[in-house]
Amino acid sequence: MGKRKIVIRKSVVASIAKIAWFIESKGMLATAEKFSDAAYDFIETLSEDRVIHAICRDPERNSMGFSYKIFKKKYTVVFLETDNLITICELLPSKLIKW
Repeated sequence: MGKRKIVIRKSVVASIAKIAWFIESKGMLATAEKFSDAAYDFIETLSEDRVIHAICRDPERNSMGFSYKIFKKKYTVVFLETDNLITICELLPSKLIKW
């Protein structure tokens, strides 16, 4: 029992920074920092090797073998998982995914 290695793509880091910047631009500096910390903490929880995550319901992402997990009821984290590795590929608003 252990944890899998997590690889975060640059596009995901940019998405988290973009969302945090938007929150910060509204004058909520502490909230922006809390959001980015919560996002990275959530991604870290995906590394548990006893859990197998659901396959993405979006037909395009499903055909590529992506899994997904909902973050804060508003965002979707899309990733590839293997026995030893999780690659975080996208963090996007759930509205943008066509179910």
